[in-house]
Formats: sequence, structure tokens, C-alpha cells
Amino acid sequence: MLYRKQIITAILAAAVTSNLCIVLCLAGEQKVELRHDYNVKPVPFNIVRVNDDFWTPRLETNRKVTIPYAFHKCEETGRIRNFEKAAGLIKGKHEGIYFNDSDVYKIMEGAAYSLRVYPETMMRLYLDKLIKIMGAAQWEDGYLFTFYSVPERQPEKLWTNIQSIHEQYCVGHMYEAAVAHYQVTGDKSFLNIATQNADLICDTFNPGKRTDPPGHQEIEIGLCKLYRATGQEKYLSQAKFFLDQRGRKGNRGPKGNGGLYGQYSQDHKPVTEQTRALGHSVRAAYLYTGMADVAALTGNMEYIEAIDAIWKDVVGTKLYITGGIGAAGGNEGFGSSYELPNMTAYCETCASIANILWNHRMFLMHNDAMYIDVLERVLYNAALSGISMKGDLFFYPNPLQSIGQHARSPWFGCACCPSNVARFIPSVPGYTYAYKDSDVYVNLFISGESTIETINNKVKLTQQTQYPWKGIININVEPEKNDTFAIYIRIPGWTQNQPVPSNLYEYQKTGHEEVELKVNGKRAAIKIQRGFARIERKWHKGDTIELNLPMPIRRIIAHQNIIENRGKVALQRGPIVFCLEWPDNDGKVLNLMIPDDSRLRTEYRPDLLNGVMVVTGKARMVKRTNNGDIVPAREKQFTAIPYYAWAHRGRGEMTVWPARKAEAARPQPADTLTYRSKTTASFVHVSLDAIKDQILPESSSDSSALQLDFWPHKGTTEWIKFDWDEKHNISSVKVYWFDDTGHGQCAVPESWKVLYRDTKGNFKPVKDSRPYLTEKDTFNEVIFKPVKTTGIKIEIMLQDKRSAGVQEVIIK
Repeated sequence: MLYRKQIITAILAAAVTSNLCIVLCLAGEQKVELRHDYNVKPVPFNIVRVNDDFWTPRLETNRKVTIPYAFHKCEETGRIRNFEKAAGLIKGKHEGIYFNDSDVYKIMEGAAYSLRVYPETMMRLYLDKLIKIMGAAQWEDGYLFTFYSVPERQPEKLWTNIQSIHEQYCVGHMYEAAVAHYQVTGDKSFLNIATQNADLICDTFNPGKRTDPPGHQEIEIGLCKLYRATGQEKYLSQAKFFLDQRGRKGNRGPKGNGGLYGQYSQDHKPVTEQTRALGHSVRAAYLYTGMADVAALTGNMEYIEAIDAIWKDVVGTKLYITGGIGAAGGNEGFGSSYELPNMTAYCETCASIANILWNHRMFLMHNDAMYIDVLERVLYNAALSGISMKGDLFFYPNPLQSIGQHARSPWFGCACCPSNVARFIPSVPGYTYAYKDSDVYVNLFISGESTIETINNKVKLTQQTQYPWKGIININVEPEKNDTFAIYIRIPGWTQNQPVPSNLYEYQKTGHEEVELKVNGKRAAIKIQRGFARIERKWHKGDTIELNLPMPIRRIIAHQNIIENRGKVALQRGPIVFCLEWPDNDGKVLNLMIPDDSRLRTEYRPDLLNGVMVVTGKARMVKRTNNGDIVPAREKQFTAIPYYAWAHRGRGEMTVWPARKAEAARPQPADTLTYRSKTTASFVHVSLDAIKDQILPESSSDSSALQLDFWPHKGTTEWIKFDWDEKHNISSVKVYWFDDTGHGQCAVPESWKVLYRDTKGNFKPVKDSRPYLTEKDTFNEVIFKPVKTTGIKIEIMLQDKRSAGVQEVIIK
């Protein structure tokens, strides 16, 4: 409907050189002097020209499809109409969730960056129109939040629910968008709206007035960007003030009510005392990113010590092999140490993007490649999984296992992930290079070129590579003047027997082919410093570097404390994590076992999923016998695809962690009456097949093996029916109830009964049955007078105001 876009969260970020005064030049020709900044400086996205077989199509899809599609959805769902109503242009009620403003801001940020790379008149005019509407919607004192402005302004409600309503979160994204727009266009219209709002924030939240920290972190990042754009120290001070209020009891709110938001919002203790990643993962990673920014811009080492400890906690105990973070859907956040379930993994797309932002800041601060190793793992796996190849379907959670209950969606009521993707994808080139003084860094391997302006030179680097499918990287070096300086080229941890910078995952077999480095065609010794090959010499125009990163297929084993991955293996080649998906494996993958001695091969398939490398080999099917044993069965060929490419060919089974031992597989069920039946239900939530998969839960609340439940139905009568083509003698039915009381809406039912189909096709209650029990954490068996029938029906009466569910059914 509108345009396209190449956005980038080109996070002008910086690095820790305390005493130096750094000058930042903006499109608006204003020079801002910063007393402190990051140790290493990123090379912004607009300085990096990408011409890459892997990334160029994705950047183009984001520009041509994702950005215009996201704006269209914002119009369709009322997000933009909310601003029009707040501006008095049209009348009506507020539409959608209270924090919907943030989605518009994020897409605007992306659109602004698109103008820098692809100037388009229609996009510029559309942004100008939106900015004028927002200016009209802004209150005289600078307040801007449509939820409290529609259908009329409600001044009595401002700041009354800081924890949940997210006024500060929304304007934080507005600040980022406004800075991006100003940097690209030089037009201060949007920036003025942002600074007027930020002035109100500074006047409202300070030691003498309100001390509420934001319920959802983000404004801290936005305030730091405003400081960089304007040089106004008060914005940096405000970001630090918000950080320092977390975890501190005292006057919170207009009535002076004390209390903390708790671990969910990382408000359980002061940020400088936090050492573990807890609570909502997006909030957390935005917090840690903001702490890094404030630390770099102020030189506050206490923040650095805290986020160093938290980073080690995440990478050592809470990071998925795909780079995703956030194990639990209930709080959309971190679980306990080593709690990394696969099928119920949350791994929110926003959390992956936030994890990339955080790790990039950590690299800029510490000058260590291990942070880029984590960034790359997230980028090629968990983050890319969040968007379809066509650019118009999205994942909110990104699970590592599925039985067909997962699929990307065209949009969400809470659309934080699609709008975040729209601004993130074009930012990828901005993570490729960096510089420090006269030295330059090559972090990511992406074909294209960039001219990097160091402290005393201009160095043009041109990369040619077929990464991530091949590990050969050729770099041409063209300094403006011949000079001695160092080029640091990242040697990925996956080439050094280290999947991640901890012992959370390890290769099943150590040993590796050596990385090769050549300068001007001659082999050079590799001197690794903090994960980088350091090449210091006098560089001349026409010098070349050739890096060869061997890419064998590696089998990864998880730490023994990750219970769900015991006896399982993950496959990785280069930075790509693979998965087994149903279309390539005769519809089933969870019952497969890949023996340790199975010979694995790779093959590039240009006709599959826009061109991917696949891993193939021999697997064994695993079956459950009638006496309950789990045994390997026949051998069959398997195919694994890149994890990011799954869920493009319909719903079905998928796993990142196939079994390497029979007992770790999800075996083909034994040939029982329940399994052979045609099963139907009055309503299905989660999985109907789960009740006959013969996977026994640890307890009624265990959802790891999935269940059939009737949520959101409450107080109703539901049923499950089992049909056979021929009659069977049946005298027993066992039901294992699902009950997630305490964190869900399902409880054991009020009552239940068993019926059978008679010769006339009618269902009648069985006779002479035992009492119908509704006990948790065990099978509830009903034994009755034998019936010869083609059908059994279980009727379930739900408790008033509660739903119910079933883990497993056994019919004999």
C-alpha cells in the first residue's frame, strides 16, 4: 500500500574510552561532543554496501514487503487511526492494545533508515504525514500516548499504572524513531516531538517527584540516543535515573504507595546488585542494553560488572542452541538454570533481537569476539526463524520442537515482534565491521564493501564469500594511504571446539580442521587475540586476505543438567543449526534416532527453501512394544534443514534435538486400542493426538509432552470419542488428568463418565463401574461390565469457572 524499506537499528553505539572527547556528526550538521563512549566503534549500516547471495534477498524482502505490509497492518488494525483520533482528525474509541503506539514508531524507525539507502518520495511523504499527525496528537506539555488521549484526553489517568500501561516503553521507541529520522533527513520535526516529550519525562520523574522505574524497559535506550543526537546531558541523566530506581523501595506513584514490580520486571534489587537473568526476557535484554549504553556514556563500571555477571549466567545456563532466550511462556521469560525445554520453548522473536543488541554492546565495550559469536548464533538461527522468507508471516515464540501445533502468523494483537523485525533486518550490515583508533574489525562475513574512516585513515574493505554455506572469505584491502595498522578478523568459536562461550554445549567429538589464513596469497600464522586473528602490517592498496573456515558437520551435546536434551544431539555446520522437519522425513521426525556412528553428508539444494544446505544420513526408527519397551526398529534416510527455514511447508513435526539414544526418542506408539482408534473431541486445544501418544507425564501439571485441553471453555460438558471399524471387548478406561492450577486455567473436572455405542448406534453409560475419580498425578481407572462395541465416549463435566484437560487415555 505504501512503500518498502531498508531499516536499520543502526545503533550508533560506542565504546569505553573514558577521557576522550568523541565528535558525532549528524545529518543535521550538528556536532555533539561525548565525554565517554564505547571502546570500539561500530561502522553504521549505511556505510556498508551489501551484495550478498544470502543477505541481499532478505534486505530487499524487508524493504519491498515487510515494511509496507507492517504499515498496512497498522492502518488496518487502527494503530494509525488512534493517532488520527488523538489529533482530532476523526472521532472514535481507542483501538487495540494500550501500547500499540510502539509498533508504529518501530516501523517508522525502519522506514527512516530505508530513506538513507533507497530514497523514495512516497515513503518520505508518508512519514511526513505521520509526523504531522503525531505533532497534532501531542499535548501542550509534551505528553503523547494515544490510549489516554482517545476518545478524549484523560489527564487524571496519566502515569497511574507505570508498571503495566507502558507509556514510557512507547515513547522510548518514539525517541529511537525520531533520532533515526533526524539523522537520515536532517529534519527536526519528529525530533522536536521527541525532545518535548523527553523534557516532560525529565520533569515528571526525578528525585523530588516520581521515582517509578518503567514497567517495561526501553526508554533508557531511547534516552541515550536522544543524548547522542542533541548533546543534552539531562537525557543521559534521566536514563541513568531510571536504571537506578529499579529494586529500590520508596515513593512509587502519586499516593506514595511503596512496593516492587519484582523479578518479572527486574525490579527485585538494584541493577548493580543483579547477577542472574530473571523475569521477562525482552524487558531484561533491553535493560542490559540500556545499562551498557549508560555505562559507556558515563564510565560507570558498576553497571559493567553487573551485566558481565548476568551475561555469564545467560550464556552458561539459559541460552538455547539457536541463540534464543526465554524458556517459559507463562512469563515470556527466563526459567531457572538449565531449564531449556524444546517444545514449550518461548524464545520470543523480540527477545532474540534484544539479545543481539545486548551482545553487540558487550563487544563494543569489551572488544572480545565471543560476544559476536553469540550474536551470530542468534542472527542465523533464532532471529531469522521469526520471519518467513516472503516477509509477511511471523513467529512470536520460536520453539525447538513441534508436533504440528506451530505456524507463523500474518499479524498479532500484540504485534511487537513483526514491527521489531521490520526495523531489525536492515540493521544487520551495521554489525559487520567496527574500528578502534586506527585498527579495523571484521565481525561478520557478508559479501559487499565498506569504507571505514578510522582515526587517521580511510580503509575500504571488500568481502567476497558464500557464507554461511561456504567458509572461504576473500577480503580486498584498500587504505587511502599506505600505513601500518591491524585488521582483526573474527575466528568463530565454532571453529575452535566451542559452540558457545561456556560449557552449556560441547561438540560430541573434539578436534577440528585448522583455520587457514593467507595474506597476499601467502599463508600467514594466526595470532588470535580475544577471538580475532590479528594481522598488523603496513597495508597497501590491492592487499588481499583469504580466510578459510572449515565447515564440517558437528554433533552438539547439551550439558547434562538440561534434562530434556539427555540422549539427544543437535547438528550444526558453520553458524547454522539444523532441524529435522516432517516434509523431508515421511511425515515423522520425533521417533527417529541418529546413531553416533551414522555417516553424515551435506548437499546444497538450490531448489529447496530459496536455496539451503541440507544434512543427510541414516537414522533408526524407534518404536514402543506392547509390553512398554522402547526399541530401535528399521533404518531409514533422514534429511535436516536449517532451523530458520522450518514451517514454510505446512504444519507437522520438527525437532532441533533428535535422539541419539532410543530412550530419548518419542517412539512410535504400540498398537493398542486407543492408538488404533479414530479419535475426535468436542473441542481441541493444544493436541488431540497427545492423549494416545503413550508419553506419560511426570505430573498432571506437566505440559512438556502436550495434552488435550478445552481452554477457554469453562463450566461446560465436553467429550472425547474413540471409534473402531470393528467391535472390541472393552472393560476398562484410564484417564490421566491435566491440571495446571497455579499458573493456568485447567483443573481436574467436576465429574466424568464413560459411555459405549450400542447396536443401534446410540451411546449409553457403561454398567457396574467403579467410582469415577478425579485425582491428580495418576491414572484414574474405571472398570466396568465388559461391552462389545465400536465406540467409547468419555463425557467430562468441567468445574464452574475452570477448564479441564487430559494427558493420556488407555482403553482395554
